Amino acid sequence: MKAFLKLLLVALIAAGAYLCFWPVPAEPKVWRSAAAPGYLGVHAPNRRLSGLQRIALNGDSGPEHVALGPDGLLYAAVASGRILRMNPDGSGLSVFTDTGGRVLGFDFDAAGNLIAADALNGLLSIDTTGKVRVLTNTVAGDPIRYADAVAVAADGTLYFSDASRRFAPADWGGTFEASVLDILEQSATGRILVYEPDTRSTRVLATGLSFANGVALSRDGRHLFVNETGRSRIWKLDVSARDLDVGSGSAQAVVLFDNLPGYPDNLTRGRDGRIWAGFAKPRNATLDTLADKPFLRKLTLRLPRAWWPIPKPYGHVFAFTEDGRIVADLQDPDGAYPESTGVTETAERLYIQSLHAGYLGWMPNPLDSGRD
Repeated sequence: MKAFLKLLLVALIAAGAYLCFWPVPAEPKVWRSAAAPGYLGVHAPNRRLSGLQRIALNGDSGPEHVALGPDGLLYAAVASGRILRMNPDGSGLSVFTDTGGRVLGFDFDAAGNLIAADALNGLLSIDTTGKVRVLTNTVAGDPIRYADAVAVAADGTLYFSDASRRFAPADWGGTFEASVLDILEQSATGRILVYEPDTRSTRVLATGLSFANGVALSRDGRHLFVNETGRSRIWKLDVSARDLDVGSGSAQAVVLFDNLPGYPDNLTRGRDGRIWAGFAKPRNATLDTLADKPFLRKLTLRLPRAWWPIPKPYGHVFAFTEDGRIVADLQDPDGAYPESTGVTETAERLYIQSLHAGYLGWMPNPLDSGRD
């Protein structure tokens, strides 16, 4: 019995030493998190996103970003690194190109080139034949580690997010794994970058974002809406800003939505002035509680991944106007369609983007003026 107790004591000491001192990649910072508001008011629970219809992707998965191209075809960036192309009804599916990385967001320029934010390769331009060209993967000599979303302005300027300067997906097991590390750490190294095609130059518009994610331009092109996933809020930034720290209190950076009930991901422009946002996950009470407890967040990273406080699946997207008025809210509490990261709206359909789903979900557009 004494030998057993000694062995147990040694095991407990070893376990305690491991939990307290084993090196982990993140260095969590103290930050203030308001208690999650829950599903109230405009975000009251509903099932409007349940029962999505499916478009098969022929073995691919993760249609993280979807958009209609100038040719009237639907394009979808998937986890394999491919960009798929199909008719709007899902027929005629083919592989448009393969970047060898992971495209998380894209837009089209005036020449019909697909401009892609590739988390592994940087900002890319893909011509109508599928030929891939790197536009930029550095800014002032600093690598762009996690290109995430991009919006093309009317004058050709490209605005895109570099989600984290700390955790590159290429180094940390993929986009989802790197995002978890960044959000647990809360070092807020995300930034918004600007690429000028005429001069082929890249500069910094804004810094200080906890996982800078989806971007969308205002209709007049003077402001950029930005999802700050790690702190559950959406910013409205002045595009004329230079090296702006969003936490500085500048009038050029305004929080449009704060303390949202989930972690906002993509932003896309819809019809009739709407902007759509998706929540990759709902808020997690444990993570909120640990906001001012960096040691416990560090300890969490030493636990088996199955014990990490990853939020449960919950489908949720919403639409808002540029002045911050929510005009649609669609939910699936069962989370049958994993990580509803965003919405692509046409007159007939809403295509629901996803980080991991094995198909592309869609539903008839409930906001179409021709519908009841």
